[in-house]
Amino acid sequence: MNYKLECPLSPELEKYRDSIEATIKPYIEIKTQKNDDVNWWQSKFGGFPYLPKGFEYPKTCDGKYLFLLAQLNFDEIPPLDGFPDRGILQFYIADDDLYGLNLDNSANADNHTIEDQFKIIYFPQPNFKVENIITNYDFLPPPESFPVNGCCGLQFTKKYAPISTSDYQFTQILGSEIEELFMNSEIEDEYREISHSFGHKIGGYPYFTQDDARKYSNTSEQKQKLDILLFQMDSDANETVDIMWGDSGVGNFFIDESALRELDFSKVLYNWDCC
Repeated sequence: MNYKLECPLSPELEKYRDSIEATIKPYIEIKTQKNDDVNWWQSKFGGFPYLPKGFEYPKTCDGKYLFLLAQLNFDEIPPLDGFPDRGILQFYIADDDLYGLNLDNSANADNHTIEDQFKIIYFPQPNFKVENIITNYDFLPPPESFPVNGCCGLQFTKKYAPISTSDYQFTQILGSEIEELFMNSEIEDEYREISHSFGHKIGGYPYFTQDDARKYSNTSEQKQKLDILLFQMDSDANETVDIMWGDSGVGNFFIDESALRELDFSKVLYNWDCC
């Protein structure tokens, strides 16, 4: 499908309009909302998860509890091609100084896909009866080093945006000439405004404060396997919730397109960085 930019461009960017528009993809913008009574099944950042009775709470290999970063109920989310249209997807990470990131060898993106210090769980058919789910989480200690402070509900809006300057394929797709235009900070700011790379989202293009973690994969084949932005959570301090990745950073999760269509979340690239 061909998408169009619904905004004027400066003369410098206008000559690249066709190339920019060719990269436009749909994504789901996520906004936090104040909700003092987020239920067990609802989409949320932080808080306690939906878990059926008898389901083992996620832990690291050495038995430490992981904590709920985000819960996405796709019954509440506008449809997005390739993504689930139902079910609950959960993201858990470790409560440590690195938020569960494996940096033993940061040059190898495979290390970021090892689900020990983080875990992703998908329930395709949640049970919506309270008597059938875990509701007592007194066994969990309060997290000490975690990017999310508090719990909040979420709002979802389907939007469209072109490739972000953070994406490792930006220069490859649009060319070095357009990147050279960004020596003019006003033009760079204009492009960042239309690319909407910041913020919380499902799908679309990512934002990094440093470099795209995918470009450190060992082979180009591995890069291509992790080109879907499954979920992004940005730093976000407001009256609803306090989210802080290090020093105003951002967390991202990437997945292979075929794995996503098969609802196989066993090998996902998790990364976060900050200024």
